Amino acid sequence: MHKKLFIPGPVEVRPDVLAQMATPMIGHRSKDASALQHRISDKLRQLFYTDETILLSTSSGSGLMEGAVRSCTAKRAAVFSVGAFGKRWWEMADANNVPADLYEVEWGQTTLPEQVDEVLASGRYDLITVTHNETSTGVMNPVEGIAQVVKQYPEVVFCLDAVSSMGGTKIEVDRLGVDICITSTQKALGLPPGLAICSFSRKAIARAKQVPHRGYYLDLLSLYNYLQTKDYQYPSTPSLSHMFALDYQLDRIMEEGLAARFTRHTAMAEYVRAWARKKYALFAHEAYLSNTLTTITNTTGFDVAALNKDLGDRGYQISNGYGKMKDKTFRIAHMADCTMDEIKDLLVNIDDILK
Repeated sequence: MHKKLFIPGPVEVRPDVLAQMATPMIGHRSKDASALQHRISDKLRQLFYTDETILLSTSSGSGLMEGAVRSCTAKRAAVFSVGAFGKRWWEMADANNVPADLYEVEWGQTTLPEQVDEVLASGRYDLITVTHNETSTGVMNPVEGIAQVVKQYPEVVFCLDAVSSMGGTKIEVDRLGVDICITSTQKALGLPPGLAICSFSRKAIARAKQVPHRGYYLDLLSLYNYLQTKDYQYPSTPSLSHMFALDYQLDRIMEEGLAARFTRHTAMAEYVRAWARKKYALFAHEAYLSNTLTTITNTTGFDVAALNKDLGDRGYQISNGYGKMKDKTFRIAHMADCTMDEIKDLLVNIDDILK
């Protein structure tokens, strides 16, 4: 039996989107491939609310996260973490011998603008990384306030992990002043995993030119230069199957309308939150709740794995808590092409199993 996925990714993918991945191959150096990649980039600029260059990478979002911190840190990176995936950016920097410092908060809390201001005021840093949406904790950082602070430090390249939020909530990249905004296909965009996407600002391009050892496969400047000189081509063979599906899915997203899509995500989030408050408790700070995933404190101490097994028998799957929060929390994703009716159906089944 197929289990309908309500996990942080991969998400449920519509059959018509999956079918696009069976499109017959074309030459990746052909004019058709250039046209495909050009179309995708134009549509993604609308989704990102940016006029800057869009880069595609045949990798997970982690690939572009590593590429960003390695390609654009000339002096030192400040990594702000609100959970497991924020810390990963520091681990990437450390593994690549990129000077970086980690600024963590207690899980469930958020990175506050005044914290960012205090760190950047030291003058030690020329790049910062921020997690927009942390799936381990269900926190959505106050990016509006953080962005206002970062704008006061024009020498700092602003990297934003929007892997689990882009396409599910409004992120106005240019207005916020984000230099590298990263997402991937298997979350709110509603495709299978395997393709990562980022915006790449002129400021980030200029910075990358100052960094001598940017790596090879994940060198963002190399991706950018190839794109510019080879008419929307990439240095290495891209996943054309993902691109066929992404081209199609972006048309569907635009047909739904960005405002309507974001409203749908918020409505599903509010429904799950109301249910969680009544039955259990929300793990994340009330002022900073994610619009694409809710992390719920397991206040009654039920066996999360046993619940998931019973849900699986009924054709559903949710997520246990992440890492140290396993069994202490559980997580319900409400993103991509998920509907309110599907969310209601899931919660009715959870209630029925646990009654």
